[in-house]
Amino acid sequence: MKIEEIKKEIDALSDPKNAEFFLKLNPTAKTPCAGVRIPQMRILAKKIAKDNYREFLDNNPLDSFEMELLQVLVIGYARDDINVLLEYLRKIIPTIHDWSVNDSLCQTFKIAKKYPQETYNLLMEFKDSKKEYEVRVVAIMLMSQFLNDEYIDRVINVLNSLYTDSYYSRMGVAWAVATVMAKYPAKCIDYMNSPNNHLDEWTYNKSIQKMKESFRVDKADIQKIVKAKEK
Repeated sequence: MKIEEIKKEIDALSDPKNAEFFLKLNPTAKTPCAGVRIPQMRILAKKIAKDNYREFLDNNPLDSFEMELLQVLVIGYARDDINVLLEYLRKIIPTIHDWSVNDSLCQTFKIAKKYPQETYNLLMEFKDSKKEYEVRVVAIMLMSQFLNDEYIDRVINVLNSLYTDSYYSRMGVAWAVATVMAKYPAKCIDYMNSPNNHLDEWTYNKSIQKMKESFRVDKADIQKIVKAKEK
């Protein structure tokens, strides 16, 4: 599909009321939003991914929320040599500036489960970043694609080391830690009680809050976290 065709399809699917709602939820969004609903965007992205997806990714002007979202969804849905896809991933990560695009990328890049080491290595290129959304990509991608027996210890170590001085990076790490608690409670309890836990106070407390809000976390396990008893 040509860029012009894609933009016409976006215009046809636009919903001004949804756009207004979206912008309230995404205060860091920097581009116009047409209000196309995410399920419709996923359908469009799958069509592009099955076509000449490289032409789209190489020429996408990224001039609206929908075009930014399509970029990450197409990267996630495309099936190609993993090194090609990782190079597109490497290029797009520094451009991300809102949580919706960020999290959609991480949740859609499921090829990471087939090529975990290659994807993990790329994420490690960003683990020392001080940029809000580069940090969030690492946290949410680890949460979405790497919570398994092989990677769980590495995931905890990386989450413990990420730089969190901004809201969306902190929230990403807190969400990831709470999800670790749901899947690996014993390991997470040990981590939360460890003197080597380096989460800042806000992120630590937010992690506990998100555990308490989760239906997947046993509330008795939360009480095994020493500091949780104080909250």
